[in-house]
Amino acid sequence: MSTGQGPVRTVELRHLRAFLAVAEAGNVTRAAAALRLTQPAVSRTLAALEQHLGVRLVDRSTHHLSLTPEGVVFRDKAAAAVAAFDEAVDPGGLRHWPLRLGHAWSALGPYTTPLLRSWQQRHPETPLELLRIDDRTAGLTRGEVDAALLRGPVDAPGLVTEVLLSEDRVAAVTADGPLAAHATLRLADLAGGPIVLNTVSGTTTVDLWPRGARPAATVTVANTDDWLTAIAAGRGSGVSAASTADMHPHAGVAYRPLVDAPAVPLLLARRDAPGHPTLPELASLAHEIIGRNIAP
Repeated sequence: MSTGQGPVRTVELRHLRAFLAVAEAGNVTRAAAALRLTQPAVSRTLAALEQHLGVRLVDRSTHHLSLTPEGVVFRDKAAAAVAAFDEAVDPGGLRHWPLRLGHAWSALGPYTTPLLRSWQQRHPETPLELLRIDDRTAGLTRGEVDAALLRGPVDAPGLVTEVLLSEDRVAAVTADGPLAAHATLRLADLAGGPIVLNTVSGTTTVDLWPRGARPAATVTVANTDDWLTAIAAGRGSGVSAASTADMHPHAGVAYRPLVDAPAVPLLLARRDAPGHPTLPELASLAHEIIGRNIAP
């Protein structure tokens, strides 16, 4: 591929920032405006990066640019590298290096507040920042957090996980609907109507139901707030971990035990690379609090 300039010998931050801006904007013109560069400069920088890597990162066959499969993989790597650099040169971070703990929903359930309070007492010099990020790995693969609380199986490469506990599942149904009159529910009770699925960060899919008895209709949403809103509006029912009932009460949603669904593992995940020096202490404290059943 011809770039109009010699091959780049060393990938610099400007190459990564240009690529990430294009990936975010889906358009070179908007990316250039965000970077305060000219469109030709961004195009040349992106082409030089692709030439260095030897792969196409962006599909230019349509007006709205999209990432190639290689571009999708590289986006997370580039985002993690840029985030690590920005963090390393942040003057405030040199004085107080916070430990960023991501979660997509429900955090550590009823143990969340005890964890935050105990951490503050034992490690006042290291703030523990709890960040909700609507992503299957809660921003961990993109370098937005140092560790993450994740539910269900996680197959993202380059992560190390350990199980903190297993949570029962609950059904989330419309508060004034007929299913709310039951003390407990089964999967078959929900299959008669639409199921609301959070396809971005949720763990429930139609595979939870036996083959031949799966729901006929689904409603897809992108985050927990929209999931709750759809259920409250009567668009369908949902399935989640028991902690959701503690962390996300909603006037229009009733939670009921789901007696025939398998439990959900709650994982503490980190990247398989050198990370924040207090990660071992975080894991130890989480196990300690859960083991002592310190919860409201």
